[in-house]
Amino acid sequence: MKLHLAVLGEALMDCISQPDGRLLPLKGGSPYNMARAAARRGATVSYLNPLSSDTFGQGLGALLAADGVATVGGTTAKPTSLAVVQLNEGQPSYGFYREGIADRDYTPESVLARLPATPGVLHTGSLLLVPPEHEKAVAVLHAARSRGWTISVDVNLRVKLASDVAAYVRAVRSVLLHVDWLKASDEDLSVMGFDGVALANSASLVAQLRTLAGPGRLSRVALTFGAEGAYLDVDGQVAQAAAPRVDVVDTVGAGDTFWGNCLGDWCEGLEGASPRVDQTLRWAMQAAAINCTRAGCEPPTWAEVQAR
Repeated sequence: MKLHLAVLGEALMDCISQPDGRLLPLKGGSPYNMARAAARRGATVSYLNPLSSDTFGQGLGALLAADGVATVGGTTAKPTSLAVVQLNEGQPSYGFYREGIADRDYTPESVLARLPATPGVLHTGSLLLVPPEHEKAVAVLHAARSRGWTISVDVNLRVKLASDVAAYVRAVRSVLLHVDWLKASDEDLSVMGFDGVALANSASLVAQLRTLAGPGRLSRVALTFGAEGAYLDVDGQVAQAAAPRVDVVDTVGAGDTFWGNCLGDWCEGLEGASPRVDQTLRWAMQAAAINCTRAGCEPPTWAEVQAR
């Protein structure tokens, strides 16, 4: 049975710094990007947060609709959030404008009311894990899991947004107690205090994450290591692969595209995921590599991934 994927998280404008000092606005936000990537992979996806009624919000909604993502969160008069992105040799660093903005204009009760009656996969992460916002996310995850939903989280730490990094890390660790499927990057793991963060140590890192989360959690874990590659554990079956070689324009949204393709694969049905872990990993890495050949986050369609 095909599973519905519901996405909770930020939708914002990535204002990318140009060599001449201008800012180029591109639609983004990690969960927003992931929703688009999963829909282009073929998943049935809904986006749960409100979008602004301003010009940016209208554009964000139009792009979701074009990719087949249902925008069920409605609209708000609050403005669209902005991220200022500076690129250094294709690698992004971020500054955020997140107060009084559209995608934070929700309550746990309003989000839970938007979930379909039939349980599917609920994804969140990134900026919604920053204290005190994480408290609303935890309330949603706890209630959804009690209704039978599978919980997906992409850690995607953004330490520049947090006034207290230690409190941020504690918040992320508290979220792990509610998670079934997890994605974390090497940068995430380093900020969280893990030692020996390297692709070669992935099995040990996954074991440590599962210990933190507790019994019955983290059945599926992806660890990404940038150009070095990625590691995927699905119910104890594992795969590891190097990143495909491409001409990189930038890496904005690469991790979101990777995880969106993993979720898109798994939302085809829960059965048979562990035997095809190697294939899932390679398709997801190919999708992320294609995204890196494009400016900003522009996930490929499933047909484009297969053609490569």
